[in-house]
Amino acid sequence: MKAIQVNNGKLALGDAPEPAIGVGQVKIAVHASAVNRADLAQVAGAYPPPPGASDILGLECSGEVVEAGEGVTRVVPGDRVCALLAGGGYAERVAVPAGQVLKIPSGLSLLEAAAVPEVFATAYLNLYQEANLARGEWVLLHAGGSGVGTAAIQLCRESRNPVFVTVGGGDKLSRCLALGAAGGANRHKERFADLVQEWTEGRGFDVILDPVGGAYLNDNLASLGTDGRLVLIGLMGGVKAEIPLATVLMKRLRLLGSTLRARSIPAKSAVLDGLRADVWPKLASGAIKPIIETAFPMPEAQRAHELVASNQTFGKVMLQW
Repeated sequence: MKAIQVNNGKLALGDAPEPAIGVGQVKIAVHASAVNRADLAQVAGAYPPPPGASDILGLECSGEVVEAGEGVTRVVPGDRVCALLAGGGYAERVAVPAGQVLKIPSGLSLLEAAAVPEVFATAYLNLYQEANLARGEWVLLHAGGSGVGTAAIQLCRESRNPVFVTVGGGDKLSRCLALGAAGGANRHKERFADLVQEWTEGRGFDVILDPVGGAYLNDNLASLGTDGRLVLIGLMGGVKAEIPLATVLMKRLRLLGSTLRARSIPAKSAVLDGLRADVWPKLASGAIKPIIETAFPMPEAQRAHELVASNQTFGKVMLQW
């Protein structure tokens, strides 16, 4: 089969062995995949795939089931599906545990469906399962214009949680507001921590979802209210920071580290089951939608990575065969 391969830090189309499936697995003929920050980190050598996962890039895909392994009842050959992957999405075929595969909601195209699994699973997992977000609690999202950010804004809007964002430009902020954010800050012009008291009427945030890491840690902790939860999902702003323990103690704060890719198959399947129950009906009705910046032909994956690295995108950058 054809697949995108990494050679000296550059992406190019090449040949790869077609994956075989085992018990409980599904083989998908891939229509589309998407670029995630984890893909860029893997190319840079900073985020290797988990043991046993494909070393081909790509953490999500959409397509058609072409083969179902022993014991699989969730889908059958011919079904239009999307899937959460540990790797392998930048290829013509991919093998994936059946629990990480869902039939595409009615009304979504194959391209749109490929923009759903990774970012909506990440947002859903970390807001509702890790942080135990309750209706009415206040949320701050960093990188609000990212794929995860645009998914999380919509989920918070639908669950009646006031949500604020930080972004890298005025246009991104206006688009986040259009999706349902109550307010936000352009990180190039203002310090978000200076606005928190005004935004939250003096209470502080209940949950912060942060892909930045070290550079934001102190401001994040200062921005949380009593019993607040900081969920760390990335390290774009550094891997080290000093923790003001008195703040953590006095506010009864919780710092949660969370990754999705390396979780067990049962754990990822449980996240997908949650999406199917709570998010799929809203995708089918159009209340929630995947946000796509643009799509590239799969052989142009290098250009797609360069666009994501520019930080000039809003939502997802897609790849399709």
